[in-house]
Amino acid sequence: MKFRFVNPIDRFLGLFSHDVGIDLGTANTLVYVRGKGIVIREPSAVARHKKTKEILAIGSSAKKMLGRAPATIEAIRPLKDGVIADFDATSAMLTHYIKKVHESGSSIPKIPRPRVVIGIPSGVTEVERRAVADAAVSAGAREAHLIEEPMAAAIGAKLPIEGPEGNFIVDIGGGTSEIAVISLGGIVLGRSVRIAGDEMDEAIISYVRLKYSLLLGQPTAENVKIGIGSVVPAKDKFAVVRGRDLETGLPKSIKLTSAEIQEALSPIIQEIIANIVDTLEETPPELTSDIMERGIILAGGGSLINGIDKIISEATKMPVWIAEDPLTCVVRGCGAVLEDPALLKKIRITKGLK
Repeated sequence: MKFRFVNPIDRFLGLFSHDVGIDLGTANTLVYVRGKGIVIREPSAVARHKKTKEILAIGSSAKKMLGRAPATIEAIRPLKDGVIADFDATSAMLTHYIKKVHESGSSIPKIPRPRVVIGIPSGVTEVERRAVADAAVSAGAREAHLIEEPMAAAIGAKLPIEGPEGNFIVDIGGGTSEIAVISLGGIVLGRSVRIAGDEMDEAIISYVRLKYSLLLGQPTAENVKIGIGSVVPAKDKFAVVRGRDLETGLPKSIKLTSAEIQEALSPIIQEIIANIVDTLEETPPELTSDIMERGIILAGGGSLINGIDKIISEATKMPVWIAEDPLTCVVRGCGAVLEDPALLKKIRITKGLK
């Protein structure tokens, strides 16, 4: 029988802190607490004073300031394309959420020194991985484990990842689209494409600017995408948007239809599909037969765009399924490996850092 030495301080901290799984997304940050489930769903946004760098708001309240803040305040999204663009802001955001989950009304106070599992894009560099782990440790984590987002999404979607059968997962997030073939507890083939929700927002902004000479803000474009976004012909929905007329410089409002949004999003969707097809072409034949039988699983916020499953199915000639609650697949996967140390040890890409 093998015995593993456990540091008594580590054991003590484990009793008085919550282990957490974090989906540190470009658009949203979700936090899963072991034994409690998902307790935080907030936009990945931070507002701070430009000169003093004092944090003024985090999450929803900070997102409301994007494009609206006075000159003395900068409202930013600290992650871009799935990786840290502003280390200090990311660290402050993680610190805020870790402290928040340890706030307790019980007589026994909680110590915010958790073991943390974070999902990150599969295509990040070693430097980018280290930045995420360092941000978690500086936020108070006693251990920081990193796992790849497509693996976390597959676990969260309850796919049988440890079996010999092939599983094909596509996680369309805010900063990246993660495409992976998973078998025997590992990623056999994977692509991390920095074309996802943010690029869809930019495509809508560009379309409206070219067609109507109207400048929209990113939050407005995102609301349009969520409200009437479609990639197949649909019953014509519409949304009234307001922006600045580029010819007169004055405020102006127009009505956008779902058919126009379909036209705007088409190049982005086709690029994602091209990467899915390329991945399928490189997949070993035995796994391809499994995927043809099981289908392609979609996760992430991008999978909620109307008709995206149909258009991917038509392009690949395979069944396509949208995972249950696709927005939370990655964080639920991070939470699941917290409960299973053996699985965490097998799939993590960065060992625990202290």
